[in-house]
Amino acid sequence: MEAAPAAGMLGPTPKITCTPEGCCERGRNYTNPMMASQPRLPKMQPPLTTAPELQNVLAELSSREPIFHRPEFGTTRADFEKMTIEDFWETGASGRRYSRQFVLDTLHERFSKPHEDVWETSEFHCRRLGEDTYLLTYTLLQDKVRLTRRATIWRKTQEGWKIVYHQGTVVQDA
Repeated sequence: MEAAPAAGMLGPTPKITCTPEGCCERGRNYTNPMMASQPRLPKMQPPLTTAPELQNVLAELSSREPIFHRPEFGTTRADFEKMTIEDFWETGASGRRYSRQFVLDTLHERFSKPHEDVWETSEFHCRRLGEDTYLLTYTLLQDKVRLTRRATIWRKTQEGWKIVYHQGTVVQDA
């Protein structure tokens, strides 16, 4: 699990809402500055759309991302345990695989002291994988420098949304 550099105190969570047409922050249009300078590769890039019937799911799930960086959903080990299924695991941007136990230990350490958490999200898309199971993909810009593509598999349970799997991949020469 790649941890953001710690420095200072945890600031307010940015309010960013996204639709297939784009994102806005507190009513302003949002353009990812890292992506603005990148050439578009139409033959390489797949068309990413969210089906109209999944717009409510897209809104619910995008409000929870990036996972483990939303203090309004909890900052304790017990909170993070409730967010994940028992056999959750993730693949970090480095390509390393991390167990649920390792992720929970890392999160416990991260939230045990004040830290800065600067990030911006964009390009949310949602796809239904099965009954009550969804893939949410998006772009994350951390500290205005580190650009990653993220994918989270979510499951809707009686207790609420739970994370099944997560992956982050660093964008290189997009």
